[in-house]
Amino acid sequence: MKILAAIIAALLLLPALPAFAASDIEDIPACQYCGMDRDKFSRTRMLIEYEKGSKIGVCSIHDAAVDLSQSISKTIRTIWVADYNSRSLIDAEQAAWVVGGDLPGVMSGTSRVAFATKEDAAAFQKEHGGELASFDEAIDHTFDEMWKDIKMIREKRAKMKKMKGMQGH
Repeated sequence: MKILAAIIAALLLLPALPAFAASDIEDIPACQYCGMDRDKFSRTRMLIEYEKGSKIGVCSIHDAAVDLSQSISKTIRTIWVADYNSRSLIDAEQAAWVVGGDLPGVMSGTSRVAFATKEDAAAFQKEHGGELASFDEAIDHTFDEMWKDIKMIREKRAKMKKMKGMQGH
């Protein structure tokens, strides 16, 4: 009887999972660091929930690293990341990650994507390349490449600004 009750409870909670995944985009539609559309980048988006109830929504692990480094005094409750395949939020620290490969990075020269299962990550890696990684390895890699990525972003923005200025002439 307890097993049946547990199954029923689990089935009742399933509809809430996609709602949670969709509601984070509705609640925080743009990355709080770069302004990018989190729905457009729903496969790499992240949500960081802190102990006292504050939360931050970002487009990528790059901008999550920016927030984590600036929020050192806050206690983290959960770091969520989108499962690349389903776009549903999963625990970033439990996810299987792929670092690198043939996909372009988001706010980075290197792609970093997360999966709910190691099997999904391995299948993605087989098709797109990259290295299988844990969250700790993925975030370490993000911090290791932070300055290179910041320079890349600044160069792109300067180029875009220059192009916009040329359109007015």
